[in-house]
Amino acid sequence: MRVIFMGTPEFSVPVLEALAVRHQVVAVYSQPPRPAGRGKALRPSPVQARAEALGLSVRHPLNFKAPEDREAFAALNADIAVVVAYGLILPQAILDAPRRGCLNIHASLLPRWRGAAPIHRAILSGDAETGICIMQMEAGLDTGPVLLREALTIGATETTGELHDRLSAMGARMICETLERLDDLTPEAQSEAGVTYAAKIDKAEAKIDWTRPAAELVRLVNGLSPFPGAWCEVAGERVKLLRAEPAEGCGDPGTVLHGFDIACGTGALRVLEAQREGKKPMPSAEILKGLALPARL
Repeated sequence: MRVIFMGTPEFSVPVLEALAVRHQVVAVYSQPPRPAGRGKALRPSPVQARAEALGLSVRHPLNFKAPEDREAFAALNADIAVVVAYGLILPQAILDAPRRGCLNIHASLLPRWRGAAPIHRAILSGDAETGICIMQMEAGLDTGPVLLREALTIGATETTGELHDRLSAMGARMICETLERLDDLTPEAQSEAGVTYAAKIDKAEAKIDWTRPAAELVRLVNGLSPFPGAWCEVAGERVKLLRAEPAEGCGDPGTVLHGFDIACGTGALRVLEAQREGKKPMPSAEILKGLALPARL
Protein backbone atom coordinates (compact mmCIF):
# COMPACT_ATOMS: atom_id res chain seq x y z
CA MET A 1 0.00 0.00 0.00
CA ARG A 2 1.00 3.62 -0.47
CA VAL A 3 1.27 4.81 3.14
CA ILE A 4 1.75 8.25 4.67
CA PHE A 5 3.30 7.95 8.13
CA MET A 6 2.72 10.62 10.76
CA GLY A 7 4.54 10.44 14.10
CA THR A 8 7.11 12.22 16.24
CA PRO A 9 8.53 10.58 19.43
CA GLU A 10 10.50 7.41 20.05
CA PHE A 11 7.24 5.49 20.58
CA SER A 12 6.46 5.91 16.86
CA VAL A 13 9.80 4.71 15.48
CA PRO A 14 9.18 0.90 15.58
CA VAL A 15 5.91 1.48 13.73
CA LEU A 16 7.67 3.40 10.97
CA GLU A 17 10.32 0.69 10.68
CA ALA A 18 7.71 -2.06 10.39
CA LEU A 19 5.70 -0.19 7.76
CA ALA A 20 8.79 0.64 5.70
CA VAL A 21 9.59 -3.06 5.36
CA ARG A 22 6.11 -4.09 4.20
CA HIS A 23 4.69 -1.08 2.37
CA GLN A 24 5.65 1.94 0.30
CA VAL A 25 5.99 4.85 2.69
CA VAL A 26 5.48 7.78 0.33
CA ALA A 27 6.15 10.49 2.94
CA VAL A 28 6.77 10.93 6.65
CA TYR A 29 5.24 13.79 8.62
CA SER A 30 6.76 14.76 11.96
CA GLN A 31 6.96 17.73 14.27
CA PRO A 32 9.66 20.26 13.30
CA PRO A 33 13.12 20.12 14.91
CA ARG A 34 13.13 21.74 18.36
CA PRO A 35 15.90 23.40 20.41
CA ALA A 36 17.47 20.84 22.74
CA GLY A 37 20.50 20.36 24.95
CA ARG A 38 22.65 22.98 26.61
CA GLY A 39 23.41 24.73 23.34
CA LYS A 40 19.73 24.75 22.31
CA ALA A 41 20.66 23.52 18.84
CA LEU A 42 17.77 22.34 16.70
CA ARG A 43 17.29 18.60 17.10
CA PRO A 44 15.10 16.53 14.76
CA SER A 45 12.46 14.29 16.27
CA PRO A 46 13.27 10.57 16.66
CA VAL A 47 10.91 9.83 13.77
CA GLN A 48 12.57 12.38 11.48
CA ALA A 49 16.03 11.04 12.31
CA ARG A 50 15.01 7.44 11.61
CA ALA A 51 13.08 8.33 8.46
CA GLU A 52 16.05 10.17 7.00
CA ALA A 53 18.29 7.21 7.83
CA LEU A 54 15.85 5.04 5.87
CA GLY A 55 15.98 7.45 2.93
CA LEU A 56 12.39 8.61 3.35
CA SER A 57 11.10 12.09 2.61
CA VAL A 58 10.19 14.04 5.76
CA ARG A 59 7.79 16.97 6.01
CA HIS A 60 6.96 19.01 9.09
CA PRO A 61 4.33 21.70 8.52
CA LEU A 62 3.47 23.70 11.63
CA ASN A 63 -0.19 22.92 10.93
CA PHE A 64 -2.41 22.15 7.95
CA LYS A 65 -4.11 25.53 7.68
CA ALA A 66 -2.17 26.56 4.57
CA PRO A 67 -3.84 25.38 1.34
CA GLU A 68 -0.48 24.38 -0.12
CA ASP A 69 0.17 21.97 2.78
CA ARG A 70 -3.21 20.30 2.28
CA GLU A 71 -2.69 20.11 -1.46
CA ALA A 72 0.77 18.59 -1.02
CA PHE A 73 -0.69 15.96 1.32
CA ALA A 74 -3.48 15.05 -1.11
CA ALA A 75 -1.05 14.96 -4.03
CA LEU A 76 0.76 12.01 -2.43
CA ASN A 77 -2.14 9.86 -3.66
CA ALA A 78 -1.87 7.62 -0.61
CA ASP A 79 -3.98 4.56 0.06
CA ILE A 80 -3.91 5.22 3.79
CA ALA A 81 -2.25 7.33 6.49
CA VAL A 82 -0.97 5.82 9.74
CA VAL A 83 -0.79 8.23 12.69
CA VAL A 84 0.88 7.53 16.02
CA ALA A 85 1.75 10.25 18.55
CA TYR A 86 2.08 12.86 15.81
CA GLY A 87 1.24 15.90 17.94
CA LEU A 88 -1.22 17.78 15.72
CA ILE A 89 -4.99 17.69 15.42
CA LEU A 90 -5.71 16.78 11.81
CA PRO A 91 -8.41 18.75 9.97
CA GLN A 92 -11.14 16.89 8.11
CA ALA A 93 -9.54 17.63 4.72
CA ILE A 94 -6.45 15.67 5.79
CA LEU A 95 -8.48 12.82 7.29
CA ASP A 96 -10.37 12.48 4.03
CA ALA A 97 -7.42 12.71 1.63
CA PRO A 98 -6.06 9.11 1.64
CA ARG A 99 -8.23 6.62 -0.24
CA ARG A 100 -8.80 4.47 2.89
CA GLY A 101 -8.65 7.33 5.38
CA CYS A 102 -6.38 7.65 8.43
CA LEU A 103 -5.66 5.05 11.10
CA ASN A 104 -4.39 5.91 14.57
CA ILE A 105 -2.42 3.65 16.91
CA HIS A 106 -3.52 4.53 20.44
CA ALA A 107 -1.87 3.14 23.58
CA SER A 108 -4.93 2.32 25.67
CA LEU A 109 -8.07 0.21 25.64
CA LEU A 110 -10.44 2.84 24.30
CA PRO A 111 -12.63 4.52 25.39
CA ARG A 112 -10.45 4.50 28.53
CA TRP A 113 -7.62 7.02 28.45
CA ARG A 114 -8.32 9.07 25.39
CA GLY A 115 -5.81 11.89 25.04
CA ALA A 116 -2.16 12.74 25.51
CA ALA A 117 -0.68 10.52 28.25
CA PRO A 118 -2.48 7.14 28.29
CA ILE A 119 0.54 5.08 29.39
CA HIS A 120 1.36 7.28 32.38
CA ARG A 121 -2.27 7.49 33.45
CA ALA A 122 -2.85 3.75 33.29
CA ILE A 123 -0.05 3.13 35.79
CA LEU A 124 -0.86 6.16 37.95
CA SER A 125 -4.45 4.93 38.28
CA GLY A 126 -3.47 1.38 39.17
CA ASP A 127 -5.01 -0.22 36.06
CA ALA A 128 -4.43 -3.98 35.89
CA GLU A 129 -4.20 -3.92 32.11
CA THR A 130 -3.89 -1.66 29.12
CA GLY A 131 -3.25 -2.27 25.44
CA ILE A 132 -3.33 -0.99 21.88
CA CYS A 133 -6.29 0.07 19.76
CA ILE A 134 -6.08 0.62 16.01
CA MET A 135 -8.72 3.26 15.35
CA GLN A 136 -10.22 4.91 12.32
CA MET A 137 -9.66 8.61 12.82
CA GLU A 138 -12.44 11.16 12.90
CA ALA A 139 -12.68 14.78 14.04
CA GLY A 140 -13.15 14.00 17.77
CA LEU A 141 -10.28 13.32 20.18
CA ASP A 142 -9.67 9.55 19.97
CA THR A 143 -13.38 8.91 19.39
CA GLY A 144 -13.24 6.90 16.17
CA PRO A 145 -14.33 3.28 15.69
CA VAL A 146 -11.82 0.58 16.60
CA LEU A 147 -10.65 -1.95 14.00
CA LEU A 148 -8.35 -4.03 16.20
CA ARG A 149 -7.59 -4.12 19.93
CA GLU A 150 -5.31 -6.18 22.13
CA ALA A 151 -4.77 -6.07 25.89
CA LEU A 152 -1.72 -6.76 28.04
CA THR A 153 -1.22 -7.01 31.79
CA ILE A 154 0.69 -4.24 33.59
CA GLY A 155 3.45 -5.62 35.82
CA ALA A 156 3.39 -4.94 39.57
CA THR A 157 6.48 -2.70 39.46
CA GLU A 158 6.46 -1.92 35.73
CA THR A 159 7.44 1.64 34.88
CA THR A 160 5.99 3.86 32.20
CA GLY A 161 9.26 3.51 30.27
CA GLU A 162 9.01 -0.28 30.20
CA LEU A 163 5.32 -0.29 29.34
CA HIS A 164 5.98 2.32 26.63
CA ASP A 165 8.44 -0.03 24.91
CA ARG A 166 6.12 -3.03 25.09
CA LEU A 167 3.19 -1.07 23.70
CA SER A 168 5.30 0.45 20.93
CA ALA A 169 6.32 -3.01 19.71
CA MET A 170 2.72 -4.20 19.99
CA GLY A 171 1.50 -1.24 17.95
CA ALA A 172 4.02 -1.96 15.19
CA ARG A 173 2.87 -5.57 14.97
CA MET A 174 -0.82 -4.73 15.11
CA ILE A 175 -0.80 -2.03 12.43
CA CYS A 176 0.82 -4.45 10.00
CA GLU A 177 -1.86 -7.02 10.81
CA THR A 178 -4.55 -4.37 10.38
CA LEU A 179 -3.34 -3.36 6.93
CA GLU A 180 -3.16 -7.01 5.86
CA ARG A 181 -6.73 -7.67 7.06
CA LEU A 182 -8.20 -4.26 6.28
CA ASP A 183 -10.95 -5.50 4.00
CA ASP A 184 -12.08 -8.11 6.53
CA LEU A 185 -12.13 -6.01 9.72
CA THR A 186 -15.37 -4.50 10.98
CA PRO A 187 -15.05 -1.12 12.72
CA GLU A 188 -16.52 -1.21 16.24
CA ALA A 189 -17.96 2.02 17.61
CA GLN A 190 -16.58 3.02 21.01
CA SER A 191 -18.89 2.75 23.99
CA GLU A 192 -20.13 5.98 25.53
CA ALA A 193 -19.62 4.38 28.96
CA GLY A 194 -16.20 4.29 30.61
CA VAL A 195 -14.72 7.30 28.82
CA THR A 196 -11.70 8.79 30.61
CA TYR A 197 -9.16 11.39 29.50
CA ALA A 198 -5.40 11.10 29.93
CA ALA A 199 -4.30 14.67 30.61
CA LYS A 200 -0.69 15.63 29.89
CA ILE A 201 1.67 15.07 32.79
CA ASP A 202 2.35 18.24 34.77
CA LYS A 203 5.77 18.39 36.42
CA ALA A 204 4.03 19.65 39.55
CA GLU A 205 2.63 16.13 39.97
CA ALA A 206 6.13 14.73 40.47
CA LYS A 207 6.96 15.99 43.99
CA ILE A 208 6.34 13.26 46.54
CA ASP A 209 4.01 13.99 49.44
CA TRP A 210 4.75 11.32 52.03
CA THR A 211 1.36 11.84 53.71
CA ARG A 212 -0.31 10.07 50.78
CA PRO A 213 -0.97 6.30 50.99
CA ALA A 214 1.91 4.04 50.02
CA ALA A 215 -0.11 2.39 47.24
CA GLU A 216 -0.63 5.77 45.55
CA LEU A 217 3.02 6.72 45.87
CA VAL A 218 4.22 3.41 44.42
CA ARG A 219 2.06 4.10 41.38
CA LEU A 220 3.36 7.67 41.24
CA VAL A 221 7.00 6.57 41.25
CA ASN A 222 6.53 3.86 38.64
CA GLY A 223 4.12 5.92 36.55
CA LEU A 224 6.44 8.93 36.26
CA SER A 225 9.55 6.84 35.51
CA PRO A 226 11.72 7.69 33.68
CA PHE A 227 10.16 11.08 32.87
CA PRO A 228 9.59 13.45 34.53
CA GLY A 229 10.52 11.30 37.54
CA ALA A 230 8.89 11.48 40.96
CA TRP A 231 11.26 13.16 43.39
CA CYS A 232 11.95 14.04 47.00
CA GLU A 233 14.65 16.04 48.76
CA VAL A 234 17.39 14.23 50.65
CA ALA A 235 19.64 16.57 52.64
CA GLY A 236 18.84 19.40 50.21
CA GLU A 237 19.46 17.30 47.08
CA ARG A 238 16.66 16.44 44.69
CA VAL A 239 16.63 12.66 44.18
CA LYS A 240 14.46 11.02 41.56
CA LEU A 241 12.76 7.79 42.60
CA LEU A 242 12.44 5.57 39.54
CA ARG A 243 10.99 2.28 40.78
CA ALA A 244 9.16 1.32 43.94
CA GLU A 245 7.07 -1.40 45.56
CA PRO A 246 4.99 -1.64 48.74
CA ALA A 247 6.92 -2.44 51.93
CA GLU A 248 6.10 -3.66 55.41
CA GLY A 249 6.09 -1.22 58.29
CA CYS A 250 4.56 2.06 59.33
CA GLY A 251 5.49 5.31 61.01
CA ASP A 252 5.14 9.05 60.71
CA PRO A 253 5.01 10.02 57.02
CA GLY A 254 8.52 10.41 55.60
CA THR A 255 10.22 8.37 58.32
CA VAL A 256 13.08 6.20 57.03
CA LEU A 257 12.30 2.76 58.45
CA HIS A 258 15.35 0.88 57.18
CA GLY A 259 17.33 0.79 53.96
CA PHE A 260 15.27 2.84 51.48
CA ASP A 261 11.90 1.92 53.03
CA ILE A 262 9.89 5.06 53.76
CA ALA A 263 6.74 5.37 55.88
CA CYS A 264 3.79 6.95 54.10
CA GLY A 265 0.38 8.24 55.16
CA THR A 266 -0.69 4.62 55.30
CA GLY A 267 1.78 1.77 54.84
CA ALA A 268 5.30 2.09 53.52
CA LEU A 269 7.16 2.28 50.21
CA ARG A 270 10.41 0.61 49.21
CA VAL A 271 12.58 2.45 46.69
CA LEU A 272 14.14 -0.06 44.28
CA GLU A 273 15.85 2.35 41.90
CA ALA A 274 16.75 6.04 42.14
CA GLN A 275 18.86 8.75 40.54
CA ARG A 276 20.91 11.47 42.21
CA GLU A 277 21.49 14.84 40.57
CA GLY A 278 24.02 14.53 37.77
CA LYS A 279 24.27 10.75 38.18
CA LYS A 280 22.93 7.71 36.34
CA PRO A 281 19.96 5.68 37.62
CA MET A 282 21.11 3.05 40.13
CA PRO A 283 19.60 0.34 42.35
CA SER A 284 18.83 1.68 45.80
CA ALA A 285 21.54 -0.46 47.40
CA GLU A 286 24.14 1.33 45.26
CA ILE A 287 22.60 4.75 45.92
CA LEU A 288 22.80 4.20 49.68
CA LYS A 289 26.55 3.54 49.54
CA GLY A 290 27.09 7.22 48.84
CA LEU A 291 23.92 8.81 50.20
CA ALA A 292 23.15 8.91 53.91
CA LEU A 293 19.40 9.15 54.48
CA PRO A 294 18.25 11.31 57.38
CA ALA A 295 15.86 9.89 59.93
CA ARG A 296 13.01 11.57 58.11
CA LEU A 297 12.58 12.89 54.58
